[in-house]
Amino acid sequence: MARFGMLIDIGKCNGCYNCFLACRDEYYNNDYPPFSAAQPLNGQYWMQVREIERGSYPKPKLSYISIPCMQCKDAPCIAASKDGAMYRREDGIVIIDPEKAKGQKSILNACPYRVIFWNEEKEIGQKCTFCAHHLEKGEKEPRCVEACPTGALVFGDLDDPESAISKLSASLKTEAFHPEYGTNPTVRYVGLPKKFITGEVVLRDKQGECAQGVKVVIEGEGLKLETETDAYGDFEFDGLAKNVKYQVVIEHGGYASQKIEVVTQSDIDLGEIAIDPK
Repeated sequence: MARFGMLIDIGKCNGCYNCFLACRDEYYNNDYPPFSAAQPLNGQYWMQVREIERGSYPKPKLSYISIPCMQCKDAPCIAASKDGAMYRREDGIVIIDPEKAKGQKSILNACPYRVIFWNEEKEIGQKCTFCAHHLEKGEKEPRCVEACPTGALVFGDLDDPESAISKLSASLKTEAFHPEYGTNPTVRYVGLPKKFITGEVVLRDKQGECAQGVKVVIEGEGLKLETETDAYGDFEFDGLAKNVKYQVVIEHGGYASQKIEVVTQSDIDLGEIAIDPK
């Protein structure tokens, strides 16, 4: 028996919303018993796409996070349900029984990710099912994954070492969305947005020239990273922890080094940093 999971690579998502649209097309006004009842026209987003804005002008960033049901191993929604209204299949997919779940609105509040939606007409909670009705027929992936043009969504058997999702999970640094919830989700992410530090180096005695190839080092809380300025004199360190003190050191042959201390309470643009000749 397979154990299904999904890997979402934030860096590959361009915000096309194909996953969201494919999900809506599949479930709006369509019943798939015993896995799901028809999705209503408004108010439900079984695959959400959340826009995350970071930084500020002139160096902003925009990331997109696709958020389905996390298909948690320790699902609090199952614990909150009664009479078998929610259950986990052998393949790991968490299902809301559209018949047994009627009236159990407490299921919604039990989900810390807020990915269960209430259908007022049917009086049931509804959510992503990983397109279990298609998998039952032998199809290999849910509609959202099928519709993704950039390969940002990868689906497969986590217990098969030869599956694409297993190979990617082994080669990339994956993480849970909100690990503090402690739900052990089988949906994992690569490149969730964190804090970044950026800036531009200029040579004070060569105004108008771009300072390319200047060495920039960042250190803090056991982390040490090194980069060089690009053709425009810009540098960037991304994926940094929040509320950590970092020291940025700028070094270039024939110029005095410069040290700057910052705390990543937010994304930081150091702006133009001029270094002086020795």
